[in-house]
Amino acid sequence: MRVRKTVTAAVRDAAAVLAAAGVDTPLVDAQLIAAHLLGCGRMDLFLRGDEVAPEGFGELVARRARREPLQYITGTAPVGALDLEVGPGVFIPRPETELLAEWGIAAIADRTAPVVVDLCTGSGTLALSIAVVRRDATVTAVELDPSAAEWTRRNITAHAPAVRLVEVDATQRGILRELHRSVDLVLSNPPYVPERGSDDVPPEVRHDPHHAVFGGADGMSVILPMLENVHVLLKDGGLCGIEHDDTTGDAVRMAFADHGGFADIRTHRDLAGRERFTTASRLGPS
Repeated sequence: MRVRKTVTAAVRDAAAVLAAAGVDTPLVDAQLIAAHLLGCGRMDLFLRGDEVAPEGFGELVARRARREPLQYITGTAPVGALDLEVGPGVFIPRPETELLAEWGIAAIADRTAPVVVDLCTGSGTLALSIAVVRRDATVTAVELDPSAAEWTRRNITAHAPAVRLVEVDATQRGILRELHRSVDLVLSNPPYVPERGSDDVPPEVRHDPHHAVFGGADGMSVILPMLENVHVLLKDGGLCGIEHDDTTGDAVRMAFADHGGFADIRTHRDLAGRERFTTASRLGPS
């Protein structure tokens, strides 16, 4: 009769398997898979280390070893205080986007009942990050892809039902006409990875929808046409923040400057020191 491993032994062996497969955080991923199956937090595992490893643990580890994203395996992606539902058909939020959300929350801290728009919302990351902190905000999430929008709806229902979802192309001129010149904050994590040199992206990224990751040859095919909508939506002095590839900071700053309708253009770096998102404010009348 086969003797099943304890949780501690199974996690240890799984971490070795994941490390051999090239997973960046093998022990953490093994622990999170075990915690997911046991219905507990990762930090609770040490209390349950002598228990029998949960059924299905090996199968889920094998999926992760094939570099399927951990978030697809567990069904959730932690973003700040949120656990967003994700799966095939929607872009998995990354830690970098939390930095943009934090900036956005701080940017409207002194505004009463702010109006906020999240363009290319995906799973609803930025819209919901704002909405759960600022219950007085009017938040609109924009998403083009029907598959991604289904995940957005689930997350809106779970976390902030007042958020409005509009299914439209963020680059289409004239969208959200009812909000023109009235928005305090526009945030966006658009498709921005350059196709040129895309062979270097991690295997996990290949599981995300291609159109949600890549922004044309230079990474700017969504950002450039979207800027006019950002400008039209913002009220005078309104603020915006757009996430972008760490190689396209110069191009994004130039796009803001060339538009002529923005001031206070500034690029912010992530925790690794890479240029990650650029912010600006809408110029008022001179």
